Amino acid sequence: MDISEKVAYIKGLAEGMKLDDSTDTGKIIHAIVDVLDDMALAIEDIENTQDELSELVDILDEDLGEIESDFYEAEDDDEDEEDIDLDDMYEVTCPYCGEVTYINEDMANEGGMECPGCGEKLEFDLSCDCGCEGDSCSDDCSCGHDHE
Repeated sequence: MDISEKVAYIKGLAEGMKLDDSTDTGKIIHAIVDVLDDMALAIEDIENTQDELSELVDILDEDLGEIESDFYEAEDDDEDEEDIDLDDMYEVTCPYCGEVTYINEDMANEGGMECPGCGEKLEFDLSCDCGCEGDSCSDDCSCGHDHE
């Protein structure tokens, strides 16, 4: 039996007692029964609202779980990309936005790319600053070419 049913039972008992509303006792008992009836209706409304909120929280929890799963899965993918051997890569810093990007030799040989940070065109020039032609460079040159 829920609260509304219990209050209805008490209300029926009070009416069955044929209390005289003109006496103080009759007035108090009828007032108490009316307050109990109002309280039972308010509690029923609160329980209904709580049930609705509980369902919404469950839905939000499921949605958040999916978002977390997608986010952490993407983060794991990013970590996999960071596992690339950086010894075979060139570090490029965009002069426009400062974004640091790593490219391999094939990408560098293409001569340029779009910056992933700002979209500006980045150009690569792999020629030696000293003017050498690769193997004809002097041994004390710092161009980085292999002189052996």
